Amino acid sequence: MSLSVSRRLAAVTAIAVAGLFAATAPAALASPASVAAAPTPPDIPVANVKAHLTQLQSIATANGGNRAHGKPGYKASIDYVKAKLDAAGFTTSLQTFTSSGATGYNLIADWPGGDPNSVLMSGSHLDSVNAGPGINDNGSGSAAILETALAVSRAQLQPTKHLRFGWWGAEELGMIGSKYYVNNLPAAEKSKISGYLNFDMIGSPNPGYFVYDDDPTIEQTFKNYYAGIGIATEIETEGDGRSDHAPFKSAGIPVGGLFSGADYTKTAAQAQKWGGTSGQAFDRCYHSSCDTAANINDTALDRSSDAIAYAIWNLGAATPVPPGQSFENTADVNIPDSPAAAVNSPITVSGVTGNAPATTKVDVNIVHTYRGDLVVDLVAPDGTVYNLHNRAGGSADNLVQSYTVNASSEVANGVWNLRVKDAAAQDVGYVNSWKITF
Repeated sequence: MSLSVSRRLAAVTAIAVAGLFAATAPAALASPASVAAAPTPPDIPVANVKAHLTQLQSIATANGGNRAHGKPGYKASIDYVKAKLDAAGFTTSLQTFTSSGATGYNLIADWPGGDPNSVLMSGSHLDSVNAGPGINDNGSGSAAILETALAVSRAQLQPTKHLRFGWWGAEELGMIGSKYYVNNLPAAEKSKISGYLNFDMIGSPNPGYFVYDDDPTIEQTFKNYYAGIGIATEIETEGDGRSDHAPFKSAGIPVGGLFSGADYTKTAAQAQKWGGTSGQAFDRCYHSSCDTAANINDTALDRSSDAIAYAIWNLGAATPVPPGQSFENTADVNIPDSPAAAVNSPITVSGVTGNAPATTKVDVNIVHTYRGDLVVDLVAPDGTVYNLHNRAGGSADNLVQSYTVNASSEVANGVWNLRVKDAAAQDVGYVNSWKITF
C-alpha cells in the first residue's frame, strides 16, 4: 500500500495492559484504558551494525575469502562476536559439533536475569558459503543481533523474560548447528523457550520486507513495528524450512523472524511498494563471491535492526495479558478514501459462556496517514454499535489504541465486527489487526 508522505508517520508504541479495567456505562465507550508500556526500545545505530560487518569482511579477506564451516574465517568470526559479548557482561558458551569431517561451533549468550522458565531467544547463522564472505548471508542478521545484544547491555535491561542469543554454525550445510543445539536440549529446557526469533538476510541490496507468519504474536509484533514507520510487509515464503528457525519449529517452539529476500525476483508490485528494481533478484550476489560489504542496503539493514530491538524489548518485557479469552483478526483490510462506504473486519467468537463482560477490551491497530479522518466502531453480533473513535487525534498518524467497552448486554458468541470509515478525503490506510478480549 502506497501511503501519503505529506504527513509524518508516528512510531507505534506497543501496549501491554496491566490489571482489570473499570466498568463503563451501558452501550457507551469508556475512556481509553490505562496502560503500562514496555520499556522504550532503542534505536540501533546502523553505523554500529555496519562496523561489525566491516570486521566480518576483514576476517573473510584474511582467511581465503570466506567464513565457511570448518574454515579459519568461521572460527575467527565466532571469536570476534564472543569477545564483544563477554566484554558486555553476557554469559557465553561455545558448543562444538562435527559435520563434514570438521569441527563446528555454536555461540550461545545469556543475559543475566529474567524468568529462567520463560526464555526469549534470538538467533542467526554466522557461517558463509565457500564461494564468498557472506556479508548479507548472513553477516547482516548476525551483526544486527550482536548490536541489539550490546544495546541490551548498554540499557542494563531487566526484562520479564530471560534473554538468550545464538549464532549458529554450518547452516549452509543444512542447519547443522541449530539442529544440534535443539536436538541436544533436554525436553524441560525446550519447554522453557517461549519464542525463537530468526534473522537470516536482512540487508539485501534490492530489499523486500518479509515477516515470518509461524506464530501470530511474534508476527504481529514485527508488523506493528513496520506499520509504525509506514512500511507494508509481506509474509515470508522464500525461506520456509530453509533457515535456523526450522529445528525450533519442529520442536514445537513458537518462531518468527525477518527476511529481506534472496534469489527470488522482485515483482513490479513489490518495487512500487518498496522501491528498488523489479525483474531483479532481491540479492543478485546470493551465495556468490560478490556478497561483500558492498552488497548491503543500509536502509533495509537499519529498519530491520530497529525492528529486532522493538521485538526483543516488547516480547521480552511485556506485561502479562489480563485474564480472559482473546480472539484476533490479523488480515489487512484496506480503508478506501472518502467518499466511500465503511469496511468491516470480522471476528467470530465461540466457546465463551454467557454475555460479554463490562470490561470487554478491544485492541485496535490501524495504519493511516491522518487518524483524524477515521470513525471506528465495534459492532456486536446483534448489530449494537459501540463507537471507539470519532475523528479524534487531528493530523497524527495511525490509530494504535486499547479501549474498554461495557458490552455486558451482549451475548459473547457470534460475529463481532470492527467497522471503519474514512470520513474525509486525501489520506488512506488499512486495518492492520484488531483483537477482542473477554
